Amino acid sequence: MSRKFNVAVAGATGAVGNEMLKILHERKFPVGELRLLASERSEGSFLEFGDGEYMVHKLTKDSFADIDIALFSAGGDRSREFCPAAAAAGAVCVDNSSAWRMDPEVPLVVPEVNPQDVALYKKKGIIANPNCSTIQMVVALKPLHDAARITRIVVSTYQAVSGSGQKAIDELRIQSGELLNGRSAPCKVYPHQIAFNCLPHIDSFLDSGYTKEEMKMVNETRKIMGDERIRVTATTVRVPVFYGHSESVNIETEKKLTPDQARQLLSRAPGVLVVDDPSKGLYPLPIDAAGQDLTYVGRIREDESISNGLNLWVVADNLRKGAATNAVQIAELLAEKYL
Repeated sequence: MSRKFNVAVAGATGAVGNEMLKILHERKFPVGELRLLASERSEGSFLEFGDGEYMVHKLTKDSFADIDIALFSAGGDRSREFCPAAAAAGAVCVDNSSAWRMDPEVPLVVPEVNPQDVALYKKKGIIANPNCSTIQMVVALKPLHDAARITRIVVSTYQAVSGSGQKAIDELRIQSGELLNGRSAPCKVYPHQIAFNCLPHIDSFLDSGYTKEEMKMVNETRKIMGDERIRVTATTVRVPVFYGHSESVNIETEKKLTPDQARQLLSRAPGVLVVDDPSKGLYPLPIDAAGQDLTYVGRIREDESISNGLNLWVVADNLRKGAATNAVQIAELLAEKYL
């Protein structure tokens, strides 16, 4: 690709923003001008990109002149405020927050699953990046859905603290050290101790008893897969892992799929790596997925309680494929086919 594209990263100093910069460089995205944007408190600081250092500027509605693609990871409130301004200036926004995901005029895209939906960005100039746990699940399930049509999904997630940002990473590290040395562990990010513990509580609770995180997985899965008939139920759990979300996924299909057929389909699927030989202790682990862009799938076995059911274990790096890498892949599709 000979053309270069002017890129802005809003929320550049955050955990996902930093990953976006790293992945833009790793994947050799054709960046012309790079504009780093963040809150006022980060203004004037510098971040590395490739062999250079770039100054961080304050995010304003006037930040997007001559920008082609704006990658947003600045939180939902800022996305709602600044994405329309960026789009009005001519940039295409790829937003990592939940602000636009269920807007019927905004495509919700996972490039391995529904790349054709990128074309719908023209309605508002915005493309939404799905929830991290949804991304890895639909990457694993799309080839199975195409082959046998999934009718129901039951998923339990085991999500790393990095999904809550740098302060949560620090809290797990500090709590672990304090507890191992016989001292009490302060809780600032989470309502309960996260070190050596599991919290069945991600995002706020709704009147239904589900959390917002759980309902994101329900609604986003249907939108991305393009099938409102899929029944989805989710339980999301925060676990004392730094990087990498894990998921226990149970599916029911219209047509029968054997575990071997599922392995064959997944072994050919884009973005998927099958790691499935329990007799040798081989199955997906978050420590192996950390720093990688693939979605790892293993423990593929028949659900013997129903006629057409499978169980899978799905693991991916939540900051990379679950956020930054997916956003950069969307930018690559924009650069290749639409801009």
